[in-house]
Amino acid sequence: MTPAIKRPTLVCSAIVAAAVITGCSTSDEPATDSASASSSTIQASTASSPAAQSASHNDADIKFNQMMIPHHEQALAMAALVGERTDTPAVRELADRIENAQQPEIDEMAARLTAWGVPADDGGPHGGHAMAGMMTEDEMSALTAARGTAFDTLWLEGMIRHHEGAVAMADDELDRGIDARSRELAARIKAAQQAEIDEMNALLAK
Repeated sequence: MTPAIKRPTLVCSAIVAAAVITGCSTSDEPATDSASASSSTIQASTASSPAAQSASHNDADIKFNQMMIPHHEQALAMAALVGERTDTPAVRELADRIENAQQPEIDEMAARLTAWGVPADDGGPHGGHAMAGMMTEDEMSALTAARGTAFDTLWLEGMIRHHEGAVAMADDELDRGIDARSRELAARIKAAQQAEIDEMNALLAK
């Protein structure tokens, strides 16, 4: 009689143990999913946080875009003077290239600053032509008054100096900036304007 009584007891114990194990297994799965979801939420939140976004650009990037806009704008103003003041085809063609290249670059930089929530004008001394290579008001007046060969000489000399300033600004961005798009633009500006400097020096040497 004693063995008959012990068998059900063993079976019940096995059932209880299985239920406990099953219960633990079931409770573990949601905990794992919850932890994974929580980790994903934290990662997504961190990636979209202001700190993570600001890490994509720095003060050098902002300065480069802010200062290059008025620098380009003066080059466009100089290029606009060419049509009525020279008959030299090479100078006219170069002025057209400058206009076609630099206006889209201005638009690109303005859009980038807007996306960063930064004003296009940093409130600096742009009006005083303090940036590298910028023409003074007197120099712009003399250029506006010139015609023919005299205009060509003043324009080429002024634009060479202007381009050299832009190349220096591009070098600074490449040295200190971290924004990939700004650095790519700086590299383009440096390559294009250095080539134009060489071209203008050749024209002056003729």
